[in-house]
Amino acid sequence: MQTVLHTAESRGNAHHGWLQSRHTFSFADYYDRNRMNFGVLRVINDDQVAGGQGFGTHPHRDMEIISIPLEGDLAHKDSMGNVKGIPPGEVQRMSAGSGVVHSEFNHAEGQTTHFLQIWIEPNKFGGKPEYSQEAYSEAEKRGRFVQVIKPYEQAATADNARAINIHADASLWVGLFDGAESLERDLSGKHKYYLHMARGSVVVNGETLNAGDAAMFDGETHLSLKNGNQAEVLLFELSK
Repeated sequence: MQTVLHTAESRGNAHHGWLQSRHTFSFADYYDRNRMNFGVLRVINDDQVAGGQGFGTHPHRDMEIISIPLEGDLAHKDSMGNVKGIPPGEVQRMSAGSGVVHSEFNHAEGQTTHFLQIWIEPNKFGGKPEYSQEAYSEAEKRGRFVQVIKPYEQAATADNARAINIHADASLWVGLFDGAESLERDLSGKHKYYLHMARGSVVVNGETLNAGDAAMFDGETHLSLKNGNQAEVLLFELSK
């Protein structure tokens, strides 16, 4: 069994005036040879974008990119013709494929947009870029995990019917836990897992994790969540 904790304070830190960003893995000017990735999970950036500011048009290719707003709306525009607003509670996925350009913006003056941007390395390269977006209510995430991302190869079931397909050997669940809400879950020995605290706090296998903290599981067979305090939790299941 191997469990490794990543504290929020150990992340990379970038301040650009209009953007405050914390990097879980090496990104841009932050480099740590021991924090390059966890399996195909390459980036978790915790970004806060000032009102009236944003990321100008820029390119991507061969990456599965997921955005999860936590506070404030995120405006998206891309070369596929998508012009979208992404509010909290929704999950957006863009498959960069052979190449796409896009921008992300916070148009609300005086209001910060706080979101997670996640990059997952694909198992298919050079394909046609794709875009997906789905809303998940607070009620359906309360006290349980809802699968929001799944591999194209995973068969559809009643439990993952609204999960967004990606070209990667990775799945993502999101759950909300507060007070007496708890969860017990068996973990597959065929995968490794990365648990990221988007906000709040919760006790994970006996350890209290706070916003920005994370735990890596490789060989762990069980996951326990309890004593949450307004916790929003992301759980990645990744190929070994």
